[in-house]
Amino acid sequence: MPLNWKTGGLLLGLVFFAAVLLVKPIGVSTQFVILDGIIADAVNPELVTQTDEGYTSTNAYLAKSGGKYAKSVANPLNYSFVFVIAMMIGGFVSAMARGGIPREDRSVPALWRANFGGSPAKRYAAAFLGGFIVLYGARLAGGCTSGHMMSGMMQTALSGYIFAAGAFLAAIPVSMMMFKKEA
Repeated sequence: MPLNWKTGGLLLGLVFFAAVLLVKPIGVSTQFVILDGIIADAVNPELVTQTDEGYTSTNAYLAKSGGKYAKSVANPLNYSFVFVIAMMIGGFVSAMARGGIPREDRSVPALWRANFGGSPAKRYAAAFLGGFIVLYGARLAGGCTSGHMMSGMMQTALSGYIFAAGAFLAAIPVSMMMFKKEA
């Protein structure tokens, strides 16, 4: 049985509030950089090194902020990285708890099929490209959608409201152009 959107929104708000109150604001895009660093460090063990002053890296991005990112690469079992892994596991557990994902909806929903055809490969490619563009833009802006908009607005940061307005001002017309046909 699906969760009512009002209940889900309230629960999400409570989780965000608890995270900010108990640990720190939620943001996840940096953890993709950390994952890249973990993989790169496995290939090149000299990428991240520990010194008397802390951690550093031959990669300028990982070395910035006093080696904070290099430290996360060397010790990935930290709150932020585990939080991202837990989000993926939570999404999977949630889908399975509600009975799994119906086979007909798994690859090509009716709305997508009506506008772009029934090719799962085309849908996956578009989803990957869209996700890549959002993540790239988020990193250029120094954060991510959850950090800028959700955590930012929760902390009443002006940048969070500006980001949210920009995101919706872009998303609504793009969606209207892409999905002209109804399912």
